[in-house]
Amino acid sequence: MNISLEKNGSVSAVITINIEKADYEERVAKAIKALVRKVSMPGFRPGKVPVGLVKKMYGTSVKAEEINKMLGESLYNYIQENKLEVLGEPLPVQNEQPIDMEKDENMSFGFEVALSPEFEVSLSADDTIDYYDIAVSDEMVDNKVKEIAARNGHTEDVDNFEGRDIMRGSLTESAEGGLSIDTVSLMPEYFQSADQKALFQGAKKGDVITFNPAAAYEGRDAELAALLKVEKDDVPNHKGDFTFQINEISRYVPAELNQELFDKELGEGVVSSEEEFRAKLRSNLETMHVADSDYKFLVDLRKYLEDKVGTLTFANDILRRVMEANNTKKEENFVEENFEKSLVELKWHLIKEKLVAAYSIKVEDKDVKAMALQATRFQFAQYGINNIPDEYLENYAAEMLKKKEQVSQLVDRCIENKITEAAKAAVTLNHKSVSREDFMKLFETKAEEEA
Repeated sequence: MNISLEKNGSVSAVITINIEKADYEERVAKAIKALVRKVSMPGFRPGKVPVGLVKKMYGTSVKAEEINKMLGESLYNYIQENKLEVLGEPLPVQNEQPIDMEKDENMSFGFEVALSPEFEVSLSADDTIDYYDIAVSDEMVDNKVKEIAARNGHTEDVDNFEGRDIMRGSLTESAEGGLSIDTVSLMPEYFQSADQKALFQGAKKGDVITFNPAAAYEGRDAELAALLKVEKDDVPNHKGDFTFQINEISRYVPAELNQELFDKELGEGVVSSEEEFRAKLRSNLETMHVADSDYKFLVDLRKYLEDKVGTLTFANDILRRVMEANNTKKEENFVEENFEKSLVELKWHLIKEKLVAAYSIKVEDKDVKAMALQATRFQFAQYGINNIPDEYLENYAAEMLKKKEQVSQLVDRCIENKITEAAKAAVTLNHKSVSREDFMKLFETKAEEEA
């Protein structure tokens, strides 16, 4: 077997593999002998079909299969041994003279490969990149306290109605023979009509209020149908006034800022006063904002390095064919619409590989597990659940680590986190203090520019 590489451009080449009969003859013979033990044929006992007959019937397909295996192994080994930086998979040379697998003994196979462009990436104190420090304001802490208190609050019965209270009672249509519903719930705060909402100001338990549900829920027939317990098509038949007998008024009351709440939110004994509670929340917000600041830094680092590296040349024709081969089940125009974007992502991927090598970045199992725990903790936090026992976090993270695609994403996040830390230490950070609102506007501006 002879393998050679011939460059036909700065970022493309053809790998040619010449195979002679002696290269595959023994492998094919062993494969046919193994097949003899499996073949079942009328007139012969299992495993006793003559080798010659099996070879005559299956020899060509076995030969093709073994040669394909040899090609795959040889390509992989050649690329590894010669440390070729190949992008995507090798593709058979197009329009190559067909091979007669039955008759040909000596064969030549050509494979086109896209090679990574040569470039350098370096970072030093001479590189200055903005780093946005998000200021945690008193207002942000106050809002977090209110959010926690509201999330842990409870309902209680009251006698007088106020804005966001829920009232329960009976509803009766004023028209003769009209609807009569024993129990409904009303929340005037969400009425569409301000006039109808005003009718309930100062209402008390036991009062009877006359109002017009059709006007109150104007344009929201589905909600009106649910209130009146009728089909949506029947709503137009009930446009008049109704009387509402208030039997119950419920008010949602935020939780008190006491030790029970502190322990529930942060863990038992972590803080023991409202002052300490607020200080801990401020610290948590600052920690959370460091992650946000780091994310923004990574976004800016990517742009900075992409500009610094400049335009990279790719073997577009080969990479387009690779993308087409990998997305045969996608829509017809998928490759056309996404190819340029894929080159942008490929450029960043290659830059990251250079940084990984430059800073000797390694991702170990413990890093991936820690990232899974962090992702799990963040998911719970989005639902306002912060004080999760480690046992539960471990179980959720373990499930995440069973999925290959999620593990790949976690590894990539670990790499980017390590790149961020290495880059922060290497470059000069131009610190800028910004409010949370102004920080979010930075992303809005970028989205507008891209649009």
